[in-house]
Order: sequence, then structure tokens, then C-alpha cells
Amino acid sequence: MTTSQAETYALSTERLLELLQRMVEIRLFEEEIQRLFTQNLVRGSTHLCNGQEATEVGACAALREGDSMLCTYRGHGAVLAMGAPLDRTFAEILGRVDGLCRGKGGSMHLTDVSVGAYGSFAIVGAHLPIATGFALAAKQAGDGAVCLCFFGDGSTNIGAFHEALNLAGIWRLPLVFVCENNVYGEYSHWSSTTPIEELASRAASYGMPGVRVDGNDLAAVHGVVGEAVARAREGEGATLVEALTYRHKGHSRTDPGHYRPREEVDAWLARDPLDLCAAALLERGVEQAELDARREAAALGVAEALERALASAAPDPAARLEHVWA
Repeated sequence: MTTSQAETYALSTERLLELLQRMVEIRLFEEEIQRLFTQNLVRGSTHLCNGQEATEVGACAALREGDSMLCTYRGHGAVLAMGAPLDRTFAEILGRVDGLCRGKGGSMHLTDVSVGAYGSFAIVGAHLPIATGFALAAKQAGDGAVCLCFFGDGSTNIGAFHEALNLAGIWRLPLVFVCENNVYGEYSHWSSTTPIEELASRAASYGMPGVRVDGNDLAAVHGVVGEAVARAREGEGATLVEALTYRHKGHSRTDPGHYRPREEVDAWLARDPLDLCAAALLERGVEQAELDARREAAALGVAEALERALASAAPDPAARLEHVWA
């Protein structure tokens, strides 16, 4: 597959505007999470997805109701891209009772089954076999559902990755693996831990297509993932997509990212996915005033959602014993 297939799944101007607004919401959401963390209102660490919005929004936009999505601990954007409400996602990260998981999961365990977001996972690569299970269940049910699984470049070097792709290949499962190659696995450049130039080439070992795509180009991501989702629905099996993108911040909120060369950071910041999407819309004849209005609407939505989340109470201590299996 090639990125030219994006033309087959071309987005209308109105749809592209909607997705730009969603990306702006995610960016502003993450900026607020950073601010809340510095105010000691977020317990534990946080892993922000600033810079990776086009991969998450573009891929999730290719799904339909009934599909499932699993992601990593850097999963705020993916869960929001699936349609999780801003206020309940804020509340979850703040540990409030109105959160997606009643404040028990926090930043690294966001789940909203109502929109098909079946969890972000804190253990690197632990969710890949689980995604394989979701896809197997969908195949056995025969309901045409597809599972979308996000993971980072570091996950491609662990056993769970190879086992999951092997099973997906053997059983021709309706599964789309999306590797968010953001250049660094925690603090190590991917080239220092991986002996190949393209992670997507590993798909050949498991009898499935592999494609590399510009992860900062929302339309390109949507096109490639759309093609992979269509293949999966038609019973043609899984696909491995490698989306080249970049996290604007450090690995976590305790990481200033000084190990990254300044010129590298500047080059990626110059290809901000929000700016690229806005530029594409301007080329289609959309007025700057319309883009500004979308950004303002996103900002208002995020601000109002945060206000509601901050008004939510902390969970009752007795709730810690609920939903515990023995």
C-alpha cells in the first residue's frame, strides 16, 4: 500500500474542519493537563501526545460504531479521538468521581467502552495480545467489527508485538496495528535499538501488508488506515501501519527532553500537524476566519469541560473496594 490510497478515502472539507477542531481540542487538553500537573492536581505521571494528534485523529476517524480501539499510556488523544467526552476525561485524570473510570484509572488507564475505547495500557506492548483477542472475538461473532491498536516504536522489539502479529497473520484477524513512531522509545532514538530502517517492513514476516505513512498528515493517515480497515472488514486480515510522527514534549512530565538535538526538535515543530491541516484547508479555499472560529470553539469547549471536571468531587474512600475481583 502507498499513501496515494488517501485519495480513495478523501475527506470532505467539512469533515476535515471537524477533525481539525478535534485535533485542536486534544492539543489544548494536553496543555491544560501539563498546567494541572504543575499545580499538583494530577497524581502520578502523565505522558502527553502533543504533536501526534494527526495520527490518532486520522486513524480513529476511519472506524465506525461497534469497532474497538486500544492504546498506550500516551493515550489521552486516542481516547478523545474516539469520542470520549472532554469533561469526564479531565475528571478521570484529576482523580474525580465523574471521571471515565470514576477517578480510579487516572492518566494511564483511560477507558470509555461507550465509544469503543477499551483502555490505555501502562505496560509497554501489553495491549497488543489483548487487541488480538478483540479481533478474534469480532471474527467469531461475524459482525464486521475491526480493532485498531496503537503502540510506540519501542513496542516493536518485544515479544508481545511479534506474538500478536503472528497470531493476527495466522488467523487473518480484522485488526489494524498502528505504530506511532515518534522517533524515541522513552529516551532512546529508535535507530539505536532497532536494526532495520522501516518498522513497517516487519509486517512481511507475518504475511500482512506493511505501510509507512506521514503521521503528521491527517488525510494521509486517514487514507492508509481507511484502506486497512476496509481490508479487515472484508476478511483479508490485519495490516501494520507505521506512522512517522514526533512528540513535542519529553517522554513524561519529569523529562525535559534534553537528549534530543535542537535542530531535530525545530524541524519537527515546523511540521506541526495542526498547522499542516490548517494549510490544507486554506488551499481548499476555506477562509482564515473559519479556522479561527473552529479554534475558538475548541478552546471554549475545553475550558468549559475543565470547569465541570474541577467541580467534580473526589471518590468516596469506600469506593476503593468496588469492582474488585477476588
